[in-house]
Amino acid sequence: MGRGAQVVTVAGDARDGAAGRPAGGGGTTAPTGPAGAGGGDGGGRAEGVRGVARLGRALRAVPVPLALIAMTGLAGAVLGRVYAGPLLTWLVLGAAVGSVLVSVAARRLPSWLVAPVSVLAMAGWTAWSLRLTATRAELPGGLAEVTADAAANGIPRLLTAMIPVEPTPDTVLVPLVAAWLAGLAGAEVAMRAGRVLLGYLPPVLLYAAALYVVGPNADPAIGPTLALVAVAALGLAVPAGGTATAGVDPAAGLAPAVRAAVRARLAAASAAGLAVVVGLVALLGPLLAGQVDGRPVDPRRYVEPPRVETLDENPLIRISGWALNPGQQLLDVRTQRSGPPGSVPAEEPGAIPGPEAGRPVPIRLAVLSDYDGVTWRVGATYRNAGRILPATAPARDSTVETVRQEITVAGLSGRLLPAVATPREVTGARVAYDPTTGTLIRPEGLTPGLRYSVTSALETPDANLLGTADVPAGEEVARVLRVADGVPDPLRRLAAQLAESNGAPYARAAAVEQFLAEHYRLVADAPSGHAYPNLNFFLFGPRNAGGQRGTSEQFAAAFAVLGRLAGLPTRVVVGFRAAGDGPVRAGDAYAWPEVLFEGLGWVPFDPLPRPDEEPRPVEEDFRPAPEEPPPSEVPEPTVEPTATPQPAAAPGGPAGSGGPSTALLVGGGTGGVLLLVVAALLALLLMRRALTRARLRRGDPAQRIAGAWREVTDALRLAGHPAGGDLSASEVAAHARAVLPSGTDVEELAGLLNQTAFAPGTATAEQASRAVTTAGAYVAALRAARTWWRRLLWSVRPGPLRWHR
Repeated sequence: MGRGAQVVTVAGDARDGAAGRPAGGGGTTAPTGPAGAGGGDGGGRAEGVRGVARLGRALRAVPVPLALIAMTGLAGAVLGRVYAGPLLTWLVLGAAVGSVLVSVAARRLPSWLVAPVSVLAMAGWTAWSLRLTATRAELPGGLAEVTADAAANGIPRLLTAMIPVEPTPDTVLVPLVAAWLAGLAGAEVAMRAGRVLLGYLPPVLLYAAALYVVGPNADPAIGPTLALVAVAALGLAVPAGGTATAGVDPAAGLAPAVRAAVRARLAAASAAGLAVVVGLVALLGPLLAGQVDGRPVDPRRYVEPPRVETLDENPLIRISGWALNPGQQLLDVRTQRSGPPGSVPAEEPGAIPGPEAGRPVPIRLAVLSDYDGVTWRVGATYRNAGRILPATAPARDSTVETVRQEITVAGLSGRLLPAVATPREVTGARVAYDPTTGTLIRPEGLTPGLRYSVTSALETPDANLLGTADVPAGEEVARVLRVADGVPDPLRRLAAQLAESNGAPYARAAAVEQFLAEHYRLVADAPSGHAYPNLNFFLFGPRNAGGQRGTSEQFAAAFAVLGRLAGLPTRVVVGFRAAGDGPVRAGDAYAWPEVLFEGLGWVPFDPLPRPDEEPRPVEEDFRPAPEEPPPSEVPEPTVEPTATPQPAAAPGGPAGSGGPSTALLVGGGTGGVLLLVVAALLALLLMRRALTRARLRRGDPAQRIAGAWREVTDALRLAGHPAGGDLSASEVAAHARAVLPSGTDVEELAGLLNQTAFAPGTATAEQASRAVTTAGAYVAALRAARTWWRRLLWSVRPGPLRWHR
């Protein structure tokens, strides 16, 4: 009995040793004494050996998971350099830890079960991360709405977001999912399949993708790249197998001849691998070294950022429409202002009012920098932005006032989002931002009831520096200095006259502002338009014909064009006046010009006339060009006529006119036009009748039935009740009956059409005649139900001649 127990114990120890005891330990010799005498000490020693072996295996299994976690986390650290704050890096590191630990914990499960378990864990981590980022960004909506929006727009918003990117659900979803999947794939290949080097491929690809997304928007990632290589090398250097196999000759125990062959093959394989590595280094090394100082490709240039709608491309043309309906409520505004006390600049022409409580706060809607001689356009590049917008350093000696506004959209449409310049923080709405102009859009468009809050830094330049300030030049400002071709000559002469006596840039701008304010009248009913001909008429047209009067559209556009002709970088801004809290109406909308001064930034000007001043005639201060050249100092000799001049013919008389009279020309032209119109109508009438005859009288019965059906459908279109192209014949017949309840029923005609379609060759001549009669009766009844002038035009409308079947 005792001996049998001892044998079983030895067998069990042998099986345990095969799993965990080092080779060479030998089998445990069965104790020679009774079972209870020496079995306890031997079992304790064996259990200790097995524990040490298990601990050794656990320690040897740690480096590879740690390497995978570190490599995936480094990808998040590289990508996090273009994000605001370290949140994305920590979230990606959490995804790396979670994905690898799930694979480690599920290593005893079947391989097909690991992926679903890991995906469930990924869903939990992702949901928690999206909720966290949505809460931090103060985004409205529930988790399901936020997740759906992030899943639908994650990639484009990531590539169009403004740098630094704020961690929001749509900008963290893709990195989180990619990091989790990379960790899962790497852990399964490296730990379950035992291919450590191949398991490094997913984290390395993730790291390369992070470098590509960052592009030239951050410093070279030399440190993280070296750390990635070091971590990978550490994971490969630590043996994954047991210590018994470490350093053991794989050819040991073989016959001498076989052992020599194996060693030769191993040496050849090692040499070949070394040669391949050296060759790749020699081939790719110079190429990679040459790219070290190169500028990476920015993937954002391949993705189109959010754009404004056609309505918002030139909001300047909306000024006249708003002026005609001044009571329409567009916004509701609540304003809080805070700034340095007593910081009110001097009242000079062109100086914007300082941060004094009670004065209107200009709310910007759009900044228009591009002008082609016909229209001003926004031309901004908007990037998806988070709650915190990038800040810029204020100009020297300027006064900065913090303005906080809560704005509720009422009747304003489009995508442009109103805000005081320059916005620094936006909550309550997802926005895209153009840092060049400091304007916002809402890519989804404005909707009534939308409420958002904006914190802006309203900057006021020092008025004492304007008089000596210069304007910048060069390629950076060529866009706002460009003057399109086709400038009318009076505009050039006026700009030259205003600039010739004012050398300093600010003096030139003030002269243009003063000239417009003193000579032109502000009205609400002036037609919209700011092309060169419109501005020429606004500036020099006769007053009794509507010239020298306009809305703020013409004042701002004229200032900007005259300023550019005088060498000033200008642009036009469209916005609203908001005097305190309350509604902002269409009558508060206006446009104003701005001039760029070096070191001071964009300075607004107000060329609008004062309400209590009567405009002076333009001719008092503008010297028009002489219509004839001045006479020569030396008089030319006169030549006496040698023949008596013929008397002038009376108006309209043929004698001496040298051509037909005006009345004859007008009468002939009018008659010719009438003849052409009559000929065109007659041609259309004949063509329509020929088409009807061809449909109803030519071809076999099936073709005549189809032609009758086309007559009915064309009649419905002519009557303004077209049948949908997706309707069946029976549905079209029902539609025709609904259009003309008292008319001829075309159900039989629909049945004949279905017969020709599904039973070709079965239609008879009698059926075709009935179809023609039915169609003619229905068309005649439908035409008779129209008004007299529609009946008159029925037969000459060209639609049936060009409508495709």
